Amino acid sequence: MTNHTTDAARNPLLGHAISHGGTVIGLFAIVLWGFMAGLMRLAADAFGATLGAALVYTAGGVMLLLTRRPKPLSQAPRRYLLLGGIMFVTYEASISLSIGLATTAEQSVEVSLVNYLWPTLLVLFTAALSKRQGAVWQALPGAIIATVGVAMAVGGNSLDVQSALRNISSNPLPFILAFAGALIWAVYAAITPSMSGGYDGTTVFFCCVAVTQWVIHFISGDGMPAQAPGIGGYLALIACAVSIAGGYACWGYGMLHGNMETLAVGSYATPVFSTASSTLLLGVALGLPFWIGVVLVVTGSLLNVWFSRRARTKRVPGTTNAADAMDSAGAASTADRQ
Repeated sequence: MTNHTTDAARNPLLGHAISHGGTVIGLFAIVLWGFMAGLMRLAADAFGATLGAALVYTAGGVMLLLTRRPKPLSQAPRRYLLLGGIMFVTYEASISLSIGLATTAEQSVEVSLVNYLWPTLLVLFTAALSKRQGAVWQALPGAIIATVGVAMAVGGNSLDVQSALRNISSNPLPFILAFAGALIWAVYAAITPSMSGGYDGTTVFFCCVAVTQWVIHFISGDGMPAQAPGIGGYLALIACAVSIAGGYACWGYGMLHGNMETLAVGSYATPVFSTASSTLLLGVALGLPFWIGVVLVVTGSLLNVWFSRRARTKRVPGTTNAADAMDSAGAASTADRQ
């Protein structure tokens, strides 16, 4: 693939040109992640919640080691390895625990809604990092609209505000962990490209998550499944590992070489794809609230894209503002990540 770049298209965080191919690879992560929830549920049904997660991340770690062997750790900035690794592992642990601590199916839906606040936070953080005057305020309307769409698409008919408030007050820890995970991932996606120095830590971090999942499994005392899983369980496990590991690899590549603003806006599709694929994999019918949510997500995302394009057209001729650099850098940063 030929990457189309220009001298003016520079990433203000990394300082090199944007690759359009990098942006496409980053967006493909959203498609892969869309299958994660349904496949993880199938793997958990076959192997158990904690053992299933440990096996999935172990298989995914092996896949990444075979296909994306990391450079020597000595080449990685220490701050990136330390802060990036802690945020990556903490996010996964927070999300895993939040789902495991949810006591009912309804509460699981509500917890997932809290986790899906990360795209909104990412758009706002990316706007702030672009240093454009009024960028955050311009991104806010689209972020709010898309977040409402996420709530409708994921929650559907089961979402009830009063019930959610009762569940939060009676069992607050899952919601706290889910929000912490959303915040941590948004910060990770927004700031780690600037501290990575072009080093791709996805494989290293992913293997650390696998170790953490095994620790959680042994501490929980869940043990082995009572009944041996069938071939479908193993297929779900491998497919889920491909979905998660491949998604992280593509997303990490995109954040380093692709258009960060485009990836941030496109990230709103993650919960929509996740809900749609889960209904297909788990045999759940899609209702009208889902499609209304899709319309709102698309509307909010397009609104952010429109504001971003409008801001770039107003720049002074002959100069390169942060928005131009951010768009160009997003595509190029995906290439360094590979």
